[in-house]
Amino acid sequence: MRIGGGEHTYEWIENWARIPESASDRANGRTHGVAVDSRGRIIVFHQADPAVLFFDDSGKLLSAWGDRFPGAHGLTLVRENGSEYLWLTDHDTGEVVKTTLEGRAVLNIERPELKIYREGKYAPTWVAVNEERFGGNGDIWVTDGYGMSCIHRYDKSGGYLGSLDGSEGRAGAFKCPHALWLDTRHGEPELYIADRGNHRIQVYDLESRFKRALGADLLTSPCGFFTHGEFLLIPELYARLAVLDGEDRLVCYLGENEAVCKLEGWPNHPKHLIEVGKFNSPHHLAADPAGNIYVVEWIIGGRITRLAKC
Repeated sequence: MRIGGGEHTYEWIENWARIPESASDRANGRTHGVAVDSRGRIIVFHQADPAVLFFDDSGKLLSAWGDRFPGAHGLTLVRENGSEYLWLTDHDTGEVVKTTLEGRAVLNIERPELKIYREGKYAPTWVAVNEERFGGNGDIWVTDGYGMSCIHRYDKSGGYLGSLDGSEGRAGAFKCPHALWLDTRHGEPELYIADRGNHRIQVYDLESRFKRALGADLLTSPCGFFTHGEFLLIPELYARLAVLDGEDRLVCYLGENEAVCKLEGWPNHPKHLIEVGKFNSPHHLAADPAGNIYVVEWIIGGRITRLAKC
């Protein structure tokens, strides 16, 4: 089945890859994060044991590791000095860890000692890094999307630098700042924040100053970001992908299926309500160099779809 149109036409490949069958998969298994490494392997982070899965481009499982991530959530791939690393967040345990691709931990980010956490919940959901390969200073940004709706900034060694809650800017306080991303497409990098509960994106500079808000008229539930060329791809939890151009203008939606979100039991519908060519609950996506898109969804048992570029 083909979806989209023009240069955004894709062949929908349902169940392109499946997570390993296990008791933890059947109980949970929600697929939350995805990335593509320099070897072309598709990496999926999901809520089962093992949590980190490596697939080849045919969907064959190559390897897996990670037995301590009950709240597996954000997955960010970074490159440093010719090596690749993963940043993983677990919203249940509060773990924020940088690992090698083989699973060896090299840096942990601890919850900051702030007044809001004396009683408030800490539930980190994503990491962004001001990567030195793009001219950055290595700063690490962690969003507490499911806790106190704050974003914390650290230096490259993990030293705490400061926090944001959205009240600094004209758009107002964050409400579930689910994911964040460093946009390096236009020279000066900007921090994009998926302010999901407010149905918009907020943009800050890298000194924590508010610049603008966008998407309130385009987006319902932005979960994250990925770019291919000039285009910004945004998974929306309410059953679609949004494609924006280099000026953040809407190009198209892919796999729209918002009506499914109103059905009883969403997102964990019986299998007969999961339709080919339509999304159910997209949580994250990544693209390979050829422009093929890999989408993971928030649903028990997981769902991994490949949109093959036409």
